[in-house]
Amino acid sequence: MKLYSLHTICLLLSTLFSTAVLAEGETIDEIRAVQLYDQNALIDMINANTHLDKVVADRCQLVQDIEARADILKVPAYQFLWGDMLAWGVCVDAEPARGMTHIEDAANQGFPAALEQLGRYYANGTLVQENKERAVVYLREAAALKSLKAQLQLVELFLDGYGSPYDYQDAYHWLHNSVTNDKAQHQKIASYLTKLEKLMHPKAVRAAKRPLDS
Repeated sequence: MKLYSLHTICLLLSTLFSTAVLAEGETIDEIRAVQLYDQNALIDMINANTHLDKVVADRCQLVQDIEARADILKVPAYQFLWGDMLAWGVCVDAEPARGMTHIEDAANQGFPAALEQLGRYYANGTLVQENKERAVVYLREAAALKSLKAQLQLVELFLDGYGSPYDYQDAYHWLHNSVTNDKAQHQKIASYLTKLEKLMHPKAVRAAKRPLDS
């Protein structure tokens, strides 16, 4: 665990209310235009996978603010963002192990995107050693929190023979009640449900088709 001196903590917290230092040729108005992301806006960017692009587009000016909210305030969305930046070396030196720790911290707070990403990484062997069973654990948690990406990946693993048949009913239930305006994704959902249904008892299928949260 990284320890901070009182001076460092005060310095990091001060960035919550400060603006970035002017670079050569920049104006005050240009600097002020780059503001720290609203929590909901950041979550939307994460869900759209544009969060790292946004940090780069903002000329890496918010690195200290992001670190403070991740390390000091422990805000899950910022823990995830900071972890992703460290994992892939975006605006900072790449530190994959440290980055994964921050993403895990966000996952431990129940942040769906972090749970989904960890599940995907373990499923594909990205940055970590491939571990399908561990992937199922993370994806199941994210799926229960209504992450459609996690729900789809979870069923893919089930169809490939991973996970427990006892979880099929929940996975079917979540995916059956999912909502999307993407036609290709809608067709994929229908296909996965048909395939999963063949692995389930008819009584379990009927129970899984109940309305969400009923």
